[in-house]
Amino acid sequence: MTQPFTGNPCHIYTSTRGDSKAVSFDQAVLQGFALDGGLFVPKALPSFSLDELKGMAGMAYTELAVYILSRFIDPAVIPGTDLERLILKSFSSFDHPDIIPLVPCPLRPDLRIMELFRGPTLSFKDIAMGFLVRVMDYLLAKGNRKLNLVLATTGDTGPAAAHAAAGLSTMDCWPLFPKGMITLEQEVQMTSLTASNIHPVGVENCPDGGDDLDRVVLNLFSDPDLKNKLQLSSVNSINWCRVMVQAVHYFYGYFRACKTIGAPVVFSVPSGAFGNLFAGFLARKMGLPVQEFICAVNANQTLYRAFTTGVFKNEALISTCSSAIDIVVPYNFWRFLYFASGRNAVKIRTWMDEFHATGQVIIDPETLNAIQNGFVSTSVSDQQTLATIKAVYKADPSYLLDPHGAVAVAGAKTMAHRYSAGTSIVCLATAHPAKFPDIIAKALGGKSLPQEATHASLVQAKKADQKLEVCELRDLEGHLINRMQTRNGKCNG
Repeated sequence: MTQPFTGNPCHIYTSTRGDSKAVSFDQAVLQGFALDGGLFVPKALPSFSLDELKGMAGMAYTELAVYILSRFIDPAVIPGTDLERLILKSFSSFDHPDIIPLVPCPLRPDLRIMELFRGPTLSFKDIAMGFLVRVMDYLLAKGNRKLNLVLATTGDTGPAAAHAAAGLSTMDCWPLFPKGMITLEQEVQMTSLTASNIHPVGVENCPDGGDDLDRVVLNLFSDPDLKNKLQLSSVNSINWCRVMVQAVHYFYGYFRACKTIGAPVVFSVPSGAFGNLFAGFLARKMGLPVQEFICAVNANQTLYRAFTTGVFKNEALISTCSSAIDIVVPYNFWRFLYFASGRNAVKIRTWMDEFHATGQVIIDPETLNAIQNGFVSTSVSDQQTLATIKAVYKADPSYLLDPHGAVAVAGAKTMAHRYSAGTSIVCLATAHPAKFPDIIAKALGGKSLPQEATHASLVQAKKADQKLEVCELRDLEGHLINRMQTRNGKCNG
């Protein structure tokens, strides 16, 4: 079902490692990883002038998504009318008319909170996942194909993918999560689904959490014969479509936070795998006049260390109360380094191999200067995170932050001195607080939870029958291969 290339370089995708041939949008989406183990990026990015941005400012979220995403997709692959239909369907289940509303932060007037959790699984992953899975279903149906989607999750990606894929005949979905390292609420969002094509796997003995699972997934994808035999793809943030879609909410948030188009706006982003923050980088590269991004991390300081010292280093995982960003190998950072190094695929390939061999890369001064242009990082402790949740609730008892949104707000407060008075700072809240009841109770200092810390969908999911496979990390690769072969045989029989 490969589509012919157009002359538009924004429609042509290459690998950050430079060892794979260029592919079209549909190939990039369905493959997930490039065959050389790199990540797909377009040969060129679209750009928006200041006048064009002024014309975009009044668009509704879905209208803006169609306008921006159409620049990356050859209409021969997805015609405009089909693209619009896919986008509208992707956001039809969101519970707010603005899709991602901006609300004032009770702590200070220059802070606003962008609520990215209004989708069906109460996390920002729904924003891109619904569209990506529907695009894959659309492309697979046209080619009469079926895929196995394999993804590692530290809490929110798995539920979003499972809900989006549930019941689709074109794919089986295998969300992998480190058993005991995500909340019960996140787990039951996967295990309560009754659809026969959803297969959640709880993986035991993962000392590095989701990073252990990422390594297994990467190993599966690095064997071209096995990947083809099992018809593997992924919907983790390594998939280009995910980060492409996430760029839209930066445009939308900017237009609603700025005083005039061109005025400075800062975004504070809770960061783990760097997919969401890389999407912000894309928006800025396309012309959005963002003054700066605050890369707010927890005690897992891989990104903080890279931005402040130039040392990109893999260290032991630390479990924190903001568990979804407990990540020590932020895979999308390679995409960021690719652009920051001037699209130097040889350098990225060398660094990736070095990182795999030694667990560390020293970023050269020129590239370090490039990644620090428009980016600053801060590390937020659990104590700060809990104190921020409490302070926001005390200032306004009708409003609760989740622990990841709290990391963003705490990071913004720490870095606010860098910006002139009146500069708008948008803090990204990436999940509903109801997904983290134990953390909320700890932050508020009580056993009983306020109404804002509950959600009807989670209450219902806990009462449902649960479906879960459990295996040891050391057995995971073989388990997946055997299960997929069995499943493929049943589906083809």
